[in-house]
Amino acid sequence: MEIKISETKNIELEQIIDLYRANEWSSADKPKELYNALLNSHSLVSAWSGDHLVGLGNAISDGYLVVYYPHLLIHPDYQGKGIGKMIVDKMQEKYGHFHMQMLTADGKAIDFYQKVGFVRAGETEPMWIYKGDEH
Repeated sequence: MEIKISETKNIELEQIIDLYRANEWSSADKPKELYNALLNSHSLVSAWSGDHLVGLGNAISDGYLVVYYPHLLIHPDYQGKGIGKMIVDKMQEKYGHFHMQMLTADGKAIDFYQKVGFVRAGETEPMWIYKGDEH
């Protein structure tokens, strides 16, 4: 299985929605908003097996000091094969020198993010107003 990492924003909406639905992410229920959000991200990194979208991560940033990683998801059939790390590594090429890199993780994602270098931010508590239901 050869995986290609890309920074293209030329991804079909249907491919994105299929990936989000496969992971049962509620943002798939807002396809137009999701698509626009991803296309307007500071960075969008995707993983491909042939012409099949198998993973995606995005970053929101001021471009200088702070970056936030809202989404990183891998198709369930491809999880555990190092694709998430490949996407994180690509993001680190661009943002590794930034003063602050942030994300919110829960469940199984916590172990993954710790393995790729993220740590709990002091005594902070994640807080949000969230319209989804998968957390």
